[in-house]
Amino acid sequence: MLRLALLYTACGCAFGLDLREATVVVPPAPSPRERAAVTMLVEEVEKRTQITWPVAGAGSGPRITISRGNGPPEGYRLSVRGNDVELSGNDERGILFAAGRLLRELRMERGRVEIPGTLDIVTAPKYPLRGHQLGYRPKTNSYDGWSVPVWEQYIRDLAVFGTNAIELIPPRSDDAADSPHFPLPPMRMMTEMSRLADRYGLDVWIWYPAMDKDYSDPKTVEFALNEWADVFRKLPRVDAVFVPGGDPGHTRPKDLMALLERQTRSLKRFHPKAQMWVSPQSFSEEWMNEFLGILRNQQPEWLSGVVFGPQVRLSLPKLREAVPKKYPIRHYPDITHSRQCQYPVPDWDVAYAVTEGREVINPRPEDEANIFRLLEPYTIGFITYSEGCNDDVNKIVWSALGWDPDAAVTGILIGNAYSDEFANGLLALERDWRGPLATNEGVYNTLVQFQKMEHAATPQMLATWRFQQALYRAYYDAYTRKRLLYETGAEQSAMDRLRSGNVDEAESILDRPMPADPWRARCFELAEALFQSIRMQLSVERYKAISMDRGATLDTIDYPLNNRAWLKERFTELRALASDAGRREKINEILNWTNPGPGGFYDDLGNLTAQPHLVRGPGFEKDPAFLESSLVGFGARGTYRMSVWTHAESLVDAPLQMRYTGLDPKARYKLRVIYGGDSPRRKIRLAANEKFEIHPLIAKPVPYAPLEFDIPAEATAGGELRLSWTGEPGLGGNGRGCQVSEVWLIKK
Repeated sequence: MLRLALLYTACGCAFGLDLREATVVVPPAPSPRERAAVTMLVEEVEKRTQITWPVAGAGSGPRITISRGNGPPEGYRLSVRGNDVELSGNDERGILFAAGRLLRELRMERGRVEIPGTLDIVTAPKYPLRGHQLGYRPKTNSYDGWSVPVWEQYIRDLAVFGTNAIELIPPRSDDAADSPHFPLPPMRMMTEMSRLADRYGLDVWIWYPAMDKDYSDPKTVEFALNEWADVFRKLPRVDAVFVPGGDPGHTRPKDLMALLERQTRSLKRFHPKAQMWVSPQSFSEEWMNEFLGILRNQQPEWLSGVVFGPQVRLSLPKLREAVPKKYPIRHYPDITHSRQCQYPVPDWDVAYAVTEGREVINPRPEDEANIFRLLEPYTIGFITYSEGCNDDVNKIVWSALGWDPDAAVTGILIGNAYSDEFANGLLALERDWRGPLATNEGVYNTLVQFQKMEHAATPQMLATWRFQQALYRAYYDAYTRKRLLYETGAEQSAMDRLRSGNVDEAESILDRPMPADPWRARCFELAEALFQSIRMQLSVERYKAISMDRGATLDTIDYPLNNRAWLKERFTELRALASDAGRREKINEILNWTNPGPGGFYDDLGNLTAQPHLVRGPGFEKDPAFLESSLVGFGARGTYRMSVWTHAESLVDAPLQMRYTGLDPKARYKLRVIYGGDSPRRKIRLAANEKFEIHPLIAKPVPYAPLEFDIPAEATAGGELRLSWTGEPGLGGNGRGCQVSEVWLIKK
């Protein structure tokens, strides 16, 4: 963040007050944390300018005077008066955040540091909790390779933008015990990170899943008490522990709450003021009711608050209404994943979903601001869910909005961290994910923007990991679109040959690889640069990422973007047929897969351009978790048609709906449907017009294949038809399962 401030805001014109000869003037007997804030200020300026400001009790020439003021917690005043810059913090954190704001306002380059000559900022944060989870564990796409100095720099960077808490993960979680990238053992690094946070005065939370099998067993409880106590004992600072009810963990609320009451007593032996928080993640309807009943009827005094995280079956407004007011709610927003997550990218193209996956470099400033402004008023603040530095921009946006919810996104990026060019590039990367990729020519324009910055970059800029991340995404997106167009064209040409019955030529066209491309080569160069600069693991084989779905996007850069695998299976079947008539019938089936016949309708529900009958609901702008809206999801791949790779889905107990109009009232119709998705074991039910059961809860056929059902004449007698799919009611877990890939309404 701050490095880019240097790299992009230098200019040859006079900017304001020249601070090359400034002295930092500190108050008498500053506290250790105030000294840490001053050290941060001086060192971060020196890194960017090679100018070292002296620190003294007085000074001549320009002075940067640090003092203690009065006002709301964590607030400060930053002003420029004549040749003096005055920083007045309302408390220790206020001084830290004032120093951070000064760093954001400075314009720095080698041998030069300036600030606007007229500046007077008086501010305090809106939300008292503004944090990010920093999990040192193998599952992340980079964190497990970070040393203590790297962590200190990152904690400083976050503090500069108003972050006041970090969340750690204990040595035993839902993860491997070791990583080839660990510079220190997990418990040792956890201790170091707790110490670093305390040095700067940031709160330390622990995300502590209760993963043992049976907490109704006294022996299990005793083991957990001893294991957790050992962690609590070793950490210099703990302010709160957050225990997720699930994901991972699966403990009945009455047993979980009994465990946490005892864990709270244990926690306070080592950290007397520490708090205990819990979330109802993954709870079934029965367990949610039991959990809420405990809060209402018992109102446990040991519990400090409730966390709203992924896989909570209630919306945040409904949870706030259901939880007694004495318990504050903390948000645990997933800012790191792009699909199959709490806040998925809306209208994401399947080409992105299968190549870039869940943990791609994902600047989503506008989306994150929308989520924040809709939901944060129900909370006291947030600690975000992060799996690595892929979500770095999103952390900036959340921290800045946690301080000032009215801040404009462009102002956050441009005014506080980046140049106009780079900030606009980040916004363009987000826009490139909107809607069908094949028609989005803006992806190439975004790459041109970044290439101009790349060609003008200094060696220092090219070595900066935040710049490398954005470059990687720009090249990757552009290459993916180029390949999508090539492979789509190849499939169309192959189908033209298939119409004439020439299977061999059709297959030869499909197998023809795209010519070598420099954009792809640049992605590999940048992946290596990112491993060297920030230990991003963009490949399992090359960089020992834990798995392909954990940010290893280099391994999926060439994933097929057409129906090649499905077609080659069909071609094998064609060659095995003995009769010409049989082969022609099979060819017609391939060529007319999406044809519903005269008077019929076809919807590819995972294709944004082919779902005219899908009822979409409020959508991302009003419902970013898609608890009341239909969502395009991604599941089965392999040798399925691409139309089965995707699906429309509804979550938890909400119905997935389609609506047809203009039907022939006198006709009879049948339905052909393919139930796809990533939850094949979840059963599904279909009703027409909310009163005709087309089929009861049934298991999806695996492998996924078409099913056919007659539609009652009464259901279409009025010329309209409403179809509603629902899953098994009341289940816990991720809420997915009501997933439909393709629908044909066929006139008989």
